[in-house]
Amino acid sequence: MRRLQTFLAVSCVFLLLLPPLGAGQRVTLSRVTEPYQPRDVAPVNLANSNRIESLLRAGNLYLSLQDAIALALENNLDIELQRYGAQISDANILRARAGGLLRGVPPSVQQGPASAPTQRGQDTGITQSAAAQASAAAGGGTGTVITQTGTVIPNLDPVLTGFVRWAHNTNPQTSTFVSGTNTLVNRNDLANFSFQQGFLSGTTVSLGLSNSHLTSTSLRAELNPSTTSSLNLNVTQKLLQGFGLAVNNRNIVVARNNREVSDLVFKQQVITTVSAIINLYWDLVSFNEDVKVKQKALDLYKKQLVDNQKQVEIGTLAPIEVVRAEAEVANAEQDLTISLTRVLQQEMILKSALSRTGVASPAIADARVIPTDRLSIPENEPVEPIQDLVAQARQARPELAQRRIQIENDKINLKGSRSQLLPTLDAVVAVANNGLAGELSALPLPAGSPPRTPTTFFIGGYGTVLNQLFRRNFPDYSLALQMNIPLRNRSAQADMVLDQLSMRQREIGLQQLENSIRLDVQNALIALQQSRATYQAASKTRVLREQTLDAEQKKYTLGASTLFNVILVQRDLVTAQAAEVSALANYSRARVQMDVATGRSLEHNNIAISEAFRGQVSRAPSPIQ
Repeated sequence: MRRLQTFLAVSCVFLLLLPPLGAGQRVTLSRVTEPYQPRDVAPVNLANSNRIESLLRAGNLYLSLQDAIALALENNLDIELQRYGAQISDANILRARAGGLLRGVPPSVQQGPASAPTQRGQDTGITQSAAAQASAAAGGGTGTVITQTGTVIPNLDPVLTGFVRWAHNTNPQTSTFVSGTNTLVNRNDLANFSFQQGFLSGTTVSLGLSNSHLTSTSLRAELNPSTTSSLNLNVTQKLLQGFGLAVNNRNIVVARNNREVSDLVFKQQVITTVSAIINLYWDLVSFNEDVKVKQKALDLYKKQLVDNQKQVEIGTLAPIEVVRAEAEVANAEQDLTISLTRVLQQEMILKSALSRTGVASPAIADARVIPTDRLSIPENEPVEPIQDLVAQARQARPELAQRRIQIENDKINLKGSRSQLLPTLDAVVAVANNGLAGELSALPLPAGSPPRTPTTFFIGGYGTVLNQLFRRNFPDYSLALQMNIPLRNRSAQADMVLDQLSMRQREIGLQQLENSIRLDVQNALIALQQSRATYQAASKTRVLREQTLDAEQKKYTLGASTLFNVILVQRDLVTAQAAEVSALANYSRARVQMDVATGRSLEHNNIAISEAFRGQVSRAPSPIQ
């Protein structure tokens, strides 16, 4: 019972020596256990937003371009995947504030889905197969610990250490001169506690309390049982290698920079996904227009077949012309079937990109997508100098900002590598207070031994020991300098060179990216001009083919032309109409690429990055006309 009281007293005293928690704060059980509880992450939310249900009417999904963009911001899984990047970065900041190594933050951006193939034999309109996506997911993640060069960062989380031991020792003695007995039995109980804290300055502070309670069968001991205690304060300060805030807080600064990188990666993902959705939407519109063209061509060929059959019946036309017309009808039906199935495939791709569960829901899978917006080209294209467009791109493109932050991180990490080149010189200050107390031994003295005459100052219990400690009756002081000088230091020099070379490579990569962005803007501008000119030419060609067909049919009616010529002109008209639709779709793609190249996709599509991050778009669904 007495030993238990001693242990409790030691524990209480050491807790009193710990730094205060702050005025007005109460130490509750939850506060004590909070550092050891897991911080649970919410499970994945696979429920679609209510917007998609509000756009369903009678088995059709009526979709405007703005609704498609809003659904992508709310439901697209590529964007949802990047939302975890900010949480990963926040966890890395927490880890860095404790002095731990940084873990990887994924900077990759998922490419959006591609449209359905426009020609036979092309791949399907998805960017990756399921096996490829599974392989990429297995190789990704954030569990890898980055190997850190430079000086070791101190542990910034305080550590409380306790050691309690109860020991019984029996030692046979070859002589009774020291202990007065041939069998020395000791009961030695230890209770040691320490508190250690590292600081960004390169300082480590350790406060420890050591206690030893000894009960012995030694006949010559004056105090038996006895208690010895020592209260130690050790301060170690790095003076060369590992000295200073700039060296020891570099991981914290890098982790905060990586938090900004995560925001930029998310912004880039939103731009990439929204651009893909816009292309999917306008391609669906153009595919529907292509279906109309193919349907008109089929109607025209059917009418030609009926007319030929009538002329064959009255004997004014050879029967072979009926066979020729039937072949043209079959080809037109095949083209129409291909166009219809392409529309169905495009709808499935678009619905899968706008839903968290793809087309698993029967209501979504069976719904036909009805685009409510139409393709158009403005009469006048806004003219902006190429220098202004490039300057806008250099300011708005998130890729450039990411590279600049990464270079800044390299410069910060160089401080650690530079510090590692220095010798190690540590100043160690140690202060200790000692105490001893016990009871006068009740064991008999060996024959001929002088009587026990202990100083009354040491007679007492653990309270006497504590009194000696805090009165500093038996103080110890020491000041030490510890130096370690590597004679060649090749490893540190190699790390410094490698880190500088890595930074130089990243600087070259930044210049390459700037050159590429400048080229992207110029190519996007050229593509926009070309697509506009191509559409204008295709539109005029379509008008010409319509007039040519009308004239050729009139000539055929008057007997001045042949049916073969009429069929050729009809084919030319169908080709011209399809080319006009394709040119219009290409213009919309060029416009989207222009926004991507200049970094204005979010601005031109009224996208708030805060709404995209929350996954909740405040804009109401478009009314169904």
